[in-house]
Amino acid sequence: MPPCCAVCSAARAEHTAMIGPLTSVDHALADPGMSGALVIPHAVVIAAAVVFGIVAVALAWPVPVALSRATWPMRAPVMALLLWQVIGLAGGLSMIGALALAGYAALPQHPWLAPIPAALFTVYLLTHLAITVVQVTRLRHRHLALLEMLTSPHPTRARTRVLDDAVPVAYCLPRGARSVTVLSQGLLDRLDADELVAVIAHERAHVEQRHDLLLLAFRAWRSALPWFPIAARAEVEVAALVEMLADDHARREVHDEVLARAILQVGASGVPGADQPVSGSMRVSDRFRRLAG
Repeated sequence: MPPCCAVCSAARAEHTAMIGPLTSVDHALADPGMSGALVIPHAVVIAAAVVFGIVAVALAWPVPVALSRATWPMRAPVMALLLWQVIGLAGGLSMIGALALAGYAALPQHPWLAPIPAALFTVYLLTHLAITVVQVTRLRHRHLALLEMLTSPHPTRARTRVLDDAVPVAYCLPRGARSVTVLSQGLLDRLDADELVAVIAHERAHVEQRHDLLLLAFRAWRSALPWFPIAARAEVEVAALVEMLADDHARREVHDEVLARAILQVGASGVPGADQPVSGSMRVSDRFRRLAG
């Protein structure tokens, strides 16, 4: 063999030896089985989507219905509120997860299209939450401006304003450092000193414990899913539970008998903010039973 051919053969052999491993790596990257990439079987994706869907359905109807009919939340309102939050959060996440997995199961050859329905649903929920926050903030701002014009400061109670109205009314307006408790003159005429302490302690509990933020989340849920009956039920149940929490706070300052009389005077008007839902008589009968027990 001529020296030049020998040199060329050696060069080709060296070149092949150098690019051979790279070619193997390229094949490994192109083949998930060779690269060790995790490949989830299509049947597993379908099964996971079904499981997430079942969880979403359970948290959307039978579980919250059972909770709303139970009697133990009156004895443990804090635990009941935590459970309602878990139901709402887990229900939303399971819906999103079911949509995402269903997308991957339906479009295995187009994985970039699969998460679009779940992403759109997430954006829809977050948009309604943002809209609800803006609406409530504006409403409270206008309400506070009206209170400045239509009410007068209570002579002895800080951050308490008196509305010149014969109808017994008591509520709080959460707004940070500018939060106020509003009492009507008609209510003040009916309350004795201890009952007034009970009412103010009850309303201040809503502000200090930020019940408005909790109610805001459930109001956004109802706004996002108005066709979903359990969303409205959840909002009403949570509103009733925060009333019980505020009652428990007031019980630290007055006797149960005093608080019961104050509740009777206020009736259904003692809501945690003028922009919050009212469930008939705000479950006044349930609140009386708690105090009696």
